[in-house]
Amino acid sequence: MARTISNDDKFDLQQNFRRYIKFHDLYLQYNEKFKTSKASRVWIAAIVAVVFAMGSAYFMGVASGLFGLYFYRVITASMQKSNAEEGRESAERWFAAKGLRFEGRVLYHTEDQMLEAPIDPFDDAIYN
Repeated sequence: MARTISNDDKFDLQQNFRRYIKFHDLYLQYNEKFKTSKASRVWIAAIVAVVFAMGSAYFMGVASGLFGLYFYRVITASMQKSNAEEGRESAERWFAAKGLRFEGRVLYHTEDQMLEAPIDPFDDAIYN
């Protein structure tokens, strides 16, 4: 017998599905931004500027500016990633309370261990 979902949950299920997809996409985007920010080599230029800073206040300012830029990028990317992850986890908890779970962008019933029957929340046939 095919599992069905209460018709009363149809609107909430569809809205939370859209919300999860939005946060999932944002998380992937911000995770890439975070990786790019951490991989930035601006801090190397800052270290070189510190070496030259012994003879000039100008290079000390350049070095502090470069370090500030590096850490600003890493911290803002980390905060954005955390916010997106928090929203995604909130949506996952809502679906878990309804007996559903996500594998990537695809929705399944929690009991579907083999991931054989994906659920389309916009298909009226799954609602009773």
